[in-house]
Amino acid sequence: MTKGTQSFGMRHNKTHTSCRRCGRRSFHIQKHTCSSCGYPAAKTRKYEWGQKAKRRKAEGTGRAAHLRAVHRRFHHGFRTGLALRKGTVSASA
Repeated sequence: MTKGTQSFGMRHNKTHTSCRRCGRRSFHIQKHTCSSCGYPAAKTRKYEWGQKAKRRKAEGTGRAAHLRAVHRRFHHGFRTGLALRKGTVSASA
């Protein structure tokens, strides 16, 4: 059998399945390691030679639900539960 077209028809088995940390189909079933994020390692896999990959996974590229809330609160000085100052809202209007 040759290495080309004929051999490609025999490929049924999946080597990678979805990773529970990053969600990509990069978790190697036999190695039990994700080729994308490095799961189950504690630290996320990233290298200096992969600048574009680092940009894709960077902070603020997802939903950024908490970051957006922080940005909004920043403009008002992170005020929490304080009464409004006098003169800001006219009560006798």
